[in-house]
Amino acid sequence: MSMLTPPGMGGKKYRITGDRYPRMRRPRHRRRIILTLVATACVLGLAGWGSLQLIDVFGGKGNTAQAAPGKKKCPPDAEAERARAKAAARKPPPSPGALTVNVFNATPRSGLAKRTADELKKRGFKIGKVGNAPADYDKQVKGAGIVLGPKAAANGPLKLLATQLTGAEQKTDNRKGTDIDLIIGSAFKDLTKAKDAQKAVAQLAQASRPPARPAKC
Repeated sequence: MSMLTPPGMGGKKYRITGDRYPRMRRPRHRRRIILTLVATACVLGLAGWGSLQLIDVFGGKGNTAQAAPGKKKCPPDAEAERARAKAAARKPPPSPGALTVNVFNATPRSGLAKRTADELKKRGFKIGKVGNAPADYDKQVKGAGIVLGPKAAANGPLKLLATQLTGAEQKTDNRKGTDIDLIIGSAFKDLTKAKDAQKAVAQLAQASRPPARPAKC
């Protein structure tokens, strides 16, 4: 047998006999160190998180909805892009002075072609031939009139001249020239009022312009 004083036993002596040994206590200072390290890590973590929040707030990177409650997300502009591409493919309508208009009377009433041609001239159109309608149309036009021209004029000149006569039918043929015919029909009373015709021309020009690009969000 031997008398031993193991460390951590409070200075007491124990006799070791057989295979039984006194229970050893861990030093208390190690537990304190562990608890201190854990507490320090928690404090540092909270301090770092708080610093990031302050940086976001004062740097203007906080909640976008709170910073700008009235700002909405930009809607998809696929339709606007398609409309812009379609409008870009259309040419703007020509000016009245760029067109030469032949005025023909397909009715039994005399003087309509001359009177209508004079009014169109006042509105800036160039006047070509004035007289009775060709046999294919003479007394055959039941409506207000027909605006007739080459196929290449369908999307511009014909639409422009049609603004001067409400209800005019637009047709094309295989002519080689660029002149446009205004054939007066049986239902014709008068040209569209100059003020209304100007509005129609402005709307036609506006429709040919590409739509404005949406503002960036």
